[in-house]
Amino acid sequence: MLTKPLRSWLLCAGLLLPTLGLAAPAKPDSVQAAIDWAQQQPLAHKGKPHGDAKPLVIAHRGASGYVPEHTLAAYALAILQGADYVEPDLVMTRDGQLVARHDNELGLTTDVAQRPEFANRKRTQTVDGVSLEGWFSEDFSLAEIKTLRAIERIPQVRPANTRFDGQFEIPTLQEIIDLVKSLQLSQQRVIGLYPETKHPTHFQQIGLAMEQPLVKVLKRNGYNSAKAPVYIQSFEVENLKTLSRLTQVRLVQLLWTEGQPYDQQVLGTGLSYAQMITPKGLKAIARYASGIGPEKGMVIPRDAAGNLTTPTSLVRDAHAAKLKVHPYTFRAENAFLPTSLRNGSEPAERGDIEAELRAFLATGIDGLFIDQPDIAVRLRQQR
Repeated sequence: MLTKPLRSWLLCAGLLLPTLGLAAPAKPDSVQAAIDWAQQQPLAHKGKPHGDAKPLVIAHRGASGYVPEHTLAAYALAILQGADYVEPDLVMTRDGQLVARHDNELGLTTDVAQRPEFANRKRTQTVDGVSLEGWFSEDFSLAEIKTLRAIERIPQVRPANTRFDGQFEIPTLQEIIDLVKSLQLSQQRVIGLYPETKHPTHFQQIGLAMEQPLVKVLKRNGYNSAKAPVYIQSFEVENLKTLSRLTQVRLVQLLWTEGQPYDQQVLGTGLSYAQMITPKGLKAIARYASGIGPEKGMVIPRDAAGNLTTPTSLVRDAHAAKLKVHPYTFRAENAFLPTSLRNGSEPAERGDIEAELRAFLATGIDGLFIDQPDIAVRLRQQR
């Protein structure tokens, strides 16, 4: 709990303004301010996980079901809810800095569209074979990115999160690490990092290759062994193979339900995700990675009506190849749940995510990505 003098200071600074039970910090650039704010939230978990909890609860972009994703506030809240790992998606700035955004296009997750000083930065380019119009991280210096503020990416499903629009800065990887290390001390437990390299071939093609900068930051902070609480994930293959030569940190191959990794498309190899989930493909992945991150429908598919069916052999086959399995993404809202587990017809309404989680936990998965980490932590404690 905060002392009375500190609480008074925070109130004066605007850090504890009540808004529907959650307060927005006045200094979103401050690691300590984000921690102080998160500690005051009713959704923060006051206890601490005990021992080597399994399966791992990975906070997908932070506690993004409650706070705009990839912000220090979202990461701090996730950790205080008991998450084992936090996931920053990483993109590059023009001056070669790693910042946390879901995509290099900034229009969906920042207020850049409302910033007249950056109107001339809007352009169209091809990213991973898709033509996109917007504002791109590689056209901004870190100093310029730091003037932007985060907004809710899916306001139609999470309208409550929009009350935080404009409150939070875009954090660097180093700031996220500083946050994690600070909370490790106060929580007295290990907290892991689970960064994803976004669009690595694209950034390599424009002279902003991500691998060396990422490894450098991790190594500088003591993350340089297979025992370090870090997983680096990617949908691409060569990106992970390059990383496997640069670091001993564990790697995870992300998998999608169709198509092929973009780097394999560029290379013309013909390697598809469907081939990668065969026993032979999984053995090939095991030569450079420690685990896989499949879209959750690859573990338990849905039928034509949108309901869960029988689990596939993917978890069993991956374990046979000595690979961990961390499926993504679990979300509590109706819009993302199996039909039979929804509560009414409103997309933003919360459904029976606990039932979905129990079905997946029964398959033997080793971890999971979730937007509401407190739900998975609570369910895990009940097992």
